[in-house]
Amino acid sequence: MRVYSITDIGRRRSSNQDFIYASEQPVGNLPNLMIVTDGMGGHNAGDLASRYTVESIIEFLEKAKGDRPIALLSEAIHYANDCVIEKAATDKALEGMGTTVVAAAVKDGCLYVANVGDSRLYLIDQEISQITRDHSLVEEMVRMGEIQRKDARTHPDKNVITRAIGVKAPVRVDFFDVKLEEGDRILLCSDGLTNMVEDTEILEIVRKYHSPKEAACHLVNEANKNGGKDNISVVLAEV
Repeated sequence: MRVYSITDIGRRRSSNQDFIYASEQPVGNLPNLMIVTDGMGGHNAGDLASRYTVESIIEFLEKAKGDRPIALLSEAIHYANDCVIEKAATDKALEGMGTTVVAAAVKDGCLYVANVGDSRLYLIDQEISQITRDHSLVEEMVRMGEIQRKDARTHPDKNVITRAIGVKAPVRVDFFDVKLEEGDRILLCSDGLTNMVEDTEILEIVRKYHSPKEAACHLVNEANKNGGKDNISVVLAEV
């Protein structure tokens, strides 16, 4: 597996509240690990929430027993959620901080995914498939039939998320597992990419460039070219 990760402040933000991690080497009993977080809260709080969540996940995994990826990801994310809540309680300036998280690992030809919030994971081959489900107000509105899918990206409440790390315990986490084929691409990203670049454009770029690094950099460039209204984070892996 080849993997490349990149995060960019974008063109409108004064700080980068996203945080990314990618390792092709084992992290504890997971053979590899990819994470994207997108912080929320004040300037320092959002930065801290996203970074602290990733650090807490890694800390847990490095010591955890067992070898079932979904169980490991579940326990690690719940641990990180508790850590962020405890950290926020130590400082008034950190009150209300939180973050999205999407995390994944590949083992024995299968992709294991966990997510909270609206950072996404896509599987890309000849087509592009969103594996995760957004925990957001507009996604709920789409499911309820209140708005059309095509209108979700431009809805004024598109940034309102309904689940996040650091809000309450226990946190509700979604899990997915997908059988992989040789040549599949795995894309983890924050909404700074998906709000600026359509899925069809993402597919075109990823299929056009051979290396994960080239494709990831071009995705970030495209998001900035289209306005770069938020921080942009991409982790792209090729099986």
